[in-house]
Amino acid sequence: MTTNTYITIKALKVFARHGVFPVERVVGNDFLVDAVLYYDSQKAMSEDDISCALNYAEAVSVINAAMEKPSRLLENVVGRIIADLTEKFPAITRGSVTVTKVTPPIPSQMAGISFTAEFSL
Repeated sequence: MTTNTYITIKALKVFARHGVFPVERVVGNDFLVDAVLYYDSQKAMSEDDISCALNYAEAVSVINAAMEKPSRLLENVVGRIIADLTEKFPAITRGSVTVTKVTPPIPSQMAGISFTAEFSL
């Protein structure tokens, strides 16, 4: 029996208007979203049927929709993504979501600022 099966969405690039400063919610920024979503995939593995799997195309759509609503904090964005994914896909048992702001308004060179939340249901 296989255990700990999951899908991973890596570096989903999204333009959004999140940030503490009002200008960030006007100008916007590039964000990267990573998600690891655990679910029981035994039936999908044996039957080769998309209706038995966690449809990653739909998961990406859920993430994109959650990213459209401006927030001040990355923590709020991540919380919304988790809530929306787990509502849409009750088969999700646990996972993690990371949102990275690629170019934060900080006078330093960096690859971005991230917030990650791990969850289990």
